[in-house]
Amino acid sequence: MKLLKQSLLALLLVFLTSVAALADNSDAVVGVWKNGEGTGMIQIYKSGDKYFGRLVWLKVANNPDGTPRTDINNPNESARKKPLRGLVNMRDFKYVGDNKWEDGQIYDPKNGSDYSCEITLTDPNTLEVRGFIGVSLFGRTDVWKRQVKK
Repeated sequence: MKLLKQSLLALLLVFLTSVAALADNSDAVVGVWKNGEGTGMIQIYKSGDKYFGRLVWLKVANNPDGTPRTDINNPNESARKKPLRGLVNMRDFKYVGDNKWEDGQIYDPKNGSDYSCEITLTDPNTLEVRGFIGVSLFGRTDVWKRQVKK
């Protein structure tokens, strides 16, 4: 009986710690996250009262000739020679409470398109990133995993 009480107490402590970790913290999203495909890592950072993200790691960082991969699909021709690594691909997110950041934009270098975006921290190490056109109902969600905190 004593072992059962200790186990339940330990489980309750773990649960409460997890809930506390998700407490209303606007900077909880700051850190390095791996995208759902595992092809890139994005560092989310704060600038002023908004949040941004930049590509800091690519699974395939270089072209077959050894040169760094560039933003070849960018609709702006002058930007096509910029390296993907270091590219700011998330912009202008605002914290709205309840572990959500909204009103941002996300750029997909695979197709050179910008999308409206909102992100939700579902637990301390899991981020749901939803890109959409128009309304959030018509979009796609990718699940990112934390790699490095702040």
